[in-house]
Amino acid sequence: MPNIKPVSDLRNYNEVLRDVAAGEPVFLTKNGRGRYALVDIADYEKMQATIKLMSQLAEGEKAGREKGWLAVEEVEKNLGV
Repeated sequence: MPNIKPVSDLRNYNEVLRDVAAGEPVFLTKNGRGRYALVDIADYEKMQATIKLMSQLAEGEKAGREKGWLAVEEVEKNLGV
């Protein structure tokens, strides 16, 4: 179950931060609508790494479609394997 709190609860930020755990973000609302998410730093870093990897994979796929794919043998030769 998501942990949702009004942003006004930040007046007692220690209590709010205590509720943040790996895999369990705290969502803050403002005027009854979702506004912010507090996440554990390890989760944040994992999300950023995932976004970077997905972006690089998309670039590679685009290059493959535009410039053509390499055969496994060509890749091994280029890498000296």
